[in-house]
Amino acid sequence: MGRNDDRVIRFTGLKSGVYSYKFLLDTPLFEDFKNEEIKGGKVNFDVKMERMEHVLLFTFSFAGEVTTQCDRCLGEMKVNVEGEEHLSVHFSDTEVSDDEETAILPEGANEIDLTPWLYEYVAVRIPLQHMHSEGDCDPEMAKYITGDEPQREADYTDPRWEALRKLK
Repeated sequence: MGRNDDRVIRFTGLKSGVYSYKFLLDTPLFEDFKNEEIKGGKVNFDVKMERMEHVLLFTFSFAGEVTTQCDRCLGEMKVNVEGEEHLSVHFSDTEVSDDEETAILPEGANEIDLTPWLYEYVAVRIPLQHMHSEGDCDPEMAKYITGDEPQREADYTDPRWEALRKLK
């Protein structure tokens, strides 16, 4: 995943206060992550950053839709995603965080690339099971799911077996 300056916030030189940003995650970004589950989509993010002397506090509000694969018919389908997440960014050269709502940047850092967090917030909002509404699945696949494919008669015998039985 390459760096994209569109989602990088340079905070050096910013005074303490609240700053607002807007980001769009779309199909090229989802393709860069090479996640089999997310095929594409468009998700709009409104990000508020509160700049303090030693901490950055982020609030991410987002809504949109992603394209994924139906678990039932394997066809493409759209899934709505929305939510709000919070991230606290601290500065330290020695501290390590295992809290998913806290990130640690080196003391001399002057920018943060939000791409991994934006992607993760969308990815965790996708339901574990995703299926079309009843009747919306691909009709060609649906006939196999519902058992509507042509059935052989119960008394049908493959003629090859009949030929083998005669060899006794």
